[in-house]
Amino acid sequence: MITARTGCSALLALAIVACSDDPVSRDPALASNPAASEAASLSLSGSDRDGAHQILILDDCDPNDPAWAPTGGCLLKRGRVMLAEFNALVRSPLSLSTVGHPAWRNDPSYLDISLDKSVKVTNAGGRLHTLTEVANFGGGQVPPLNVGLTPAPECLLPSTTDVRPGESMRLENLGVGLHRFQCCIHPWMRELIAVSPKGDGGEHAH
Repeated sequence: MITARTGCSALLALAIVACSDDPVSRDPALASNPAASEAASLSLSGSDRDGAHQILILDDCDPNDPAWAPTGGCLLKRGRVMLAEFNALVRSPLSLSTVGHPAWRNDPSYLDISLDKSVKVTNAGGRLHTLTEVANFGGGQVPPLNVGLTPAPECLLPSTTDVRPGESMRLENLGVGLHRFQCCIHPWMRELIAVSPKGDGGEHAH
């Protein structure tokens, strides 16, 4: 079960990953909000201040690149990936299917949690994403990003799992077993949540 709610700029600042000079791992907002560094270290454990599990949806779009504008723009204050670079990394000459830009990702991409625990999902990037549960990983709803991939049927339905920049949603009442999630726009952004029976000693982020 998924519930959604709108975040604010403070929420976005609290949903930051640790920074470095690597555009894959740094969060552009840290440079403009040093107070977010504490939240950055918390995010690496997959938990927030209250111990609830959390997933950050990330990208690194360049807000100064006008090429992003026709498809929703880029709402990051700072980012370095221009649309041309993003498109160039959709494919690789060594792969028959979509590879995708590594800055577009979920952090962590795997969680091991106990039954009855919920997971908070926050879009800390500058682009629209979804986190949609699917029976099997596959392609999404944007054909040019589906190189060699058959679209997941769940991604062809009207979306109820859009997460806009700065917004959050919560995954609740997940049953025991493996749950597969993916972005139905950027299909290489995948998430696996393993739910263990209560008291089985789960609760790990990887």
